[in-house]
This record gives sequence, C-alpha cells and structure tokens, in this order.
Amino acid sequence: MTRIEDYALIGDTETAALVGRDGSVDWLCLPRFDSPACFAALLDDERAGHWRIAPVGAGHATRRRYRGDTLVLEQEWDTPDGTVRVVDLMPPRDGLPDVVRLVEGVSGRVRVRSALRLRHDYGSVVPWVRRTPTGVRAVAGPDAVHLDTPVPLHGEDLATIGEVEVGPGDRVPFVLTHAPSWHPHPRHVDAFRALDETVRFWEGWLEDFTFTVDPTSPAGRVPGRSERWTAAVRRSLVLLKALTYGPTGGIVAAATTSLPEWIGGVRNWDYRYCWLRDATFTLQALLGTGFVEEAAAWREWLLRAVAGDPARLQIMYGLDGTRRLQEYELPWLRGYEGSSPVRVGNAAADQFQLDTWGEVLDGLHLGRSAGLETDDTAWDLQKALLDHLEGHWRDPDNSLWEVRGERRHFVHSKVLAWTGLDRAVQAVEQFGLDGPVDRWRRTRDEIHAEVCARGFDADRGTFTQSYGSRGLDSATLLIPQVGFLPWDDERVVGTVDAVQRELLRDGFLLRYDTGAEGVDGLPGDEGAFLACTFWLADALHGISRTDEAVDAFERLLGLCNDVGMLSEEWDPRAGRQLGNTPQAFSHVGLVNTARHLSGSHPADLDPHLTAAHRARRRGLPGGGSAERGPV
Repeated sequence: MTRIEDYALIGDTETAALVGRDGSVDWLCLPRFDSPACFAALLDDERAGHWRIAPVGAGHATRRRYRGDTLVLEQEWDTPDGTVRVVDLMPPRDGLPDVVRLVEGVSGRVRVRSALRLRHDYGSVVPWVRRTPTGVRAVAGPDAVHLDTPVPLHGEDLATIGEVEVGPGDRVPFVLTHAPSWHPHPRHVDAFRALDETVRFWEGWLEDFTFTVDPTSPAGRVPGRSERWTAAVRRSLVLLKALTYGPTGGIVAAATTSLPEWIGGVRNWDYRYCWLRDATFTLQALLGTGFVEEAAAWREWLLRAVAGDPARLQIMYGLDGTRRLQEYELPWLRGYEGSSPVRVGNAAADQFQLDTWGEVLDGLHLGRSAGLETDDTAWDLQKALLDHLEGHWRDPDNSLWEVRGERRHFVHSKVLAWTGLDRAVQAVEQFGLDGPVDRWRRTRDEIHAEVCARGFDADRGTFTQSYGSRGLDSATLLIPQVGFLPWDDERVVGTVDAVQRELLRDGFLLRYDTGAEGVDGLPGDEGAFLACTFWLADALHGISRTDEAVDAFERLLGLCNDVGMLSEEWDPRAGRQLGNTPQAFSHVGLVNTARHLSGSHPADLDPHLTAAHRARRRGLPGGGSAERGPV
C-alpha cells in the first residue's frame, strides 16, 4: 500500500506527477493539471496506468530527497547486488511536456526494470503502441505519448517493458513526451541537458530568497529550530511555485482529485482548480517572502477570472479562468483504498458562498497596499462587486467549507462581508479612490452589529458557526486576523479557547464537528484540516500565548513527509495524511505562520489589520473602536 505521504511531486508549472517511494509514477495529467490522467494508479491500481522504474524485485527506495531547492527527485535503492539511483524531473516546458527519468549506477551491478503502462482518460483507454527508431509511440484519440530511450523495449501484458544493468558511473535516460496525436514526432530531448536546465531553473528562482528568524524569538532560542523552519518555508515556496499554472498565474488548490478526506468515505473532491478564497492568504505569503512577480501574476489572474457580472462570481475557476467545472463521477475507478466515488469537476463552483466577495476585495486591497500596479478598471470592478455584496450580505450561503446541506447564516461569511466593505472604506480613506464611503461605512457597521448580536453565544463566550447554532467553526479564528475585532477582545480569546476545547483532536483542529446538526449534508467523518491548525497557531500568537503557538506549529511541521509535502488533512487516529496533495492552502499556512512566529513579520505590519487596529497594537493615538462599528 502506498500512503499519501509516500508520494513526492515533480512538475513543470503547467502540470505535475506524483512519484511513489517504489519508483512508480502513479498520477500524471497531460498536458495540464486538469487534463485527464494517463497514469491513474493513485485512484485504483497499476491497471489504471503507471510508470515504474526500480531495481528488479525491489520494493520501496532505501532513501530519497530533492536535489537542493529544486523539484528534481532522487531515490536510491540499496540491493544485494549494489546501489542504484533514479532521478525524476519535469524540465521547464519548451512547447511540449516531458517527464525525464535517469537511471544512475552508484555501486555494484544492478538490473533495473522500467514498466510503462499508459491508460488515457483516467485509466479507461488503452493506447495503440508501435515501435519508433528511438523507443515507442502510443496513440489514443487526441493523445500521443512518445518514450525515447536507448534501452531495448518489448510488450508484455499491455505494458511496455525495458530492462538494463547499470554499474558505477552509468547513466541511462528515459524521456516521456506528450503531444497531440496529429503532431509529428517531437524534438529530441537531451535528458542530461534537461536535468541541468531544471536544476538551474529552480535554484535560480529561489536564489535571492532569505528567511530570517529573530534569534530572540521563540523559534530562534531553540537550537536547530531556525534551520528546520527555514527549510520548511523554502520547500513550501517551491511547492507553491509548482502548483502555479505558468501561462496564467493561477494557483491550483492541489495536484490531485479524489484523495479522500476519510479512508473509505465519500468526501472525495477535485482540487485541480483555482479557489478565490485562497487569494489573500496566497498573496500574503508571496508578498511577505518577496515573490512580487508571482503575486502580481496571481492578482492579475484573479482580476481576469472575476471580471463580468458580479452576481455570477464563482468560488473557483479553471486554470485559465474557465467557469464551467461540471462535476461527474468515474465509476470504473475504485478510488484510493476503496474511497469512492472518484470525481472530476467540482459542483461547489455553482454554490453561493458569501465570503468569496469579501476575500476577493481583501486580496485586491492587499495587492494595492503592497504597491502592485493596476488600472482604473480594477477599482470599477471592485465597486461592482461591492454593489452586489451590499445587496446580498443578508442572504444565507454554503460557507467557505462548501457544505452540501441547507444554506445558513454562517458567521465567517458575514465577517468576510464586513471585510469587503471595510477594505472599500480603507480604499477611499487611504488611497483617495472614489465611492459612496458613507454608505459603505454604514453597511459595514450594520454587519458588525448583527454578527456580534446573532453570531456570539454569550453563555459560552464564543462565536458560533452560524446564527443560532451551538456548533463551532475553526474559521472564526480568523475574526481578529481580518480586523473585525482586536486580538485582546475577550470574545476573541473566548472563541480561541472554545475552538481548542471542542474541535482539537490530538493537537490538530477539525474544521467543525461533521456529526453535529447535519450541517454539511454528507455522511461519514473527515480528518483534521491542516490550514485550521495553522490558523490556531496564528491566533494563539495573536493573543500572546506564543509558546502554545510555537508548539502547535512544531506539531504541524512534524506532519510533513520526508520531502516536505503536506496534504489537506491529517488522521490523528491512524497517524497519516488525508486529502488531496500537495495542498496549496496547507503550504500557504506554513509560510505565513512561520513568518508570524519567527519575528520576521511583526504583528503591527500584518496586512490584514485596519489602520486603527494597528494603532491599538502599538499603543498610538487613533486606536479607538470606531472601525468596529456598534457592538
């Protein structure tokens, strides 16, 4: 069995592959992240398509690592006959996508086997394979895949097999290239040059990045902690870059579909799309670490995606801004460890999630505050979004958790509606933009008053998941982050305490109690949501319980697999990763929380805070409660 944490990612910023410890590529969509998979063993078994290169008769690799700060994966097997290394990469794209695999002899003489089983359209289509002068060409409808290698190949059980013996210093290449089936044979790829170019690309991208841990901070006072945190941040940034669709700047939520939120359950979703709610967190991570070009590209993708009728704003879009993400099932795939159904597309794109308007407006405000250039049409678009928000903030919605139960008045959704109006007020007051600021201010204050009156349980001293609900929601930890209330407000502290008390499982937070009140309309359970535990660490830091925050962050770092990857969730009982992987939201959380706790990101510079809130934090004039509205 290959666990989710047994996989490593390679990619070219247009698509990505998952490579298991056993040397098998079990997931690859070509030519884009959201294209049908040609290797889908991840969601079934090898009959759904895979490509394994490993020593004959060997199991998992003895060790593996990325080469420095790159996405070049190296796996080594120690066998009775010697040691062999397989190097996997996807070079920066030059028109067509390539997967390059190099077999390198380290010691002794080791026989290595390559088994290529292509299955297009998520494992349902067996291609027609024929020999070429340099390997084989496999064609199925619109897709052609070329395998070039000096190793002799033969067919066996509808797979393409090659075996080669390597000794010290031997280097044998395998290059897989995808092209349209009507395309002539693609250009020759020099595997060794591709390796050098890929290393230069990744090392060049990260070479100017520095992450400084204040030696007087909790992170800096413990020997070795600074180095661990720095390594985790650097790896997370590389993975976020890998999840960026280069041509448009959009960032996919994850590279996979249908990895379960609970083994054997039905909570299996397609995450190969771009969520608007990730915008502010992602911009904060990119801008805060100096990646202004990537932040600007993401912001421009956001502006293009949301352009049009504000009433038709979606919570997610395709890599290029595509709106239609029709959800359907693939019944021929059994699902990861029997977790079915396997889904493609995502019906949540059609949901009404009120918080999305606030998140878009917050993200665009963050970009403006950071000095990202834009034009007047961007502000016109934001005013149109504000008009719609003003008219619909009272409506119930499906929440940021995309619940498939009945719509409710979710507290976090209302808080984000407040956030959108607050950022509009700031745009006028701080940047001199035009707009009906008095009306926006009145609406903002009305939302604030309603949330405090209807979304707060005074008996328990906590904000609830929805109006009138007894349930709690980890998203309420974001209330002070967006400036809705100050960190030292007793309602904020009470909410942090209540969320810890009721939603913490072995040190990690659930999003909410899935068994309570039937809120999400789905059967079964789910794991702890990793982004929520990062929010908890931020919240504990915000209320001056920094030692607890550091402990929470350390626990999260302990969940990264051996090559630094985090999925969406964690199963505290089984001690394993759950959900789609690698999860952008988890790695964004890691970067932001590391910055908060390291002392490299002072609280009074937090881009989420209002000017008056920042003044309060520094004890300066102007720290009154006017921006909070009536309470």
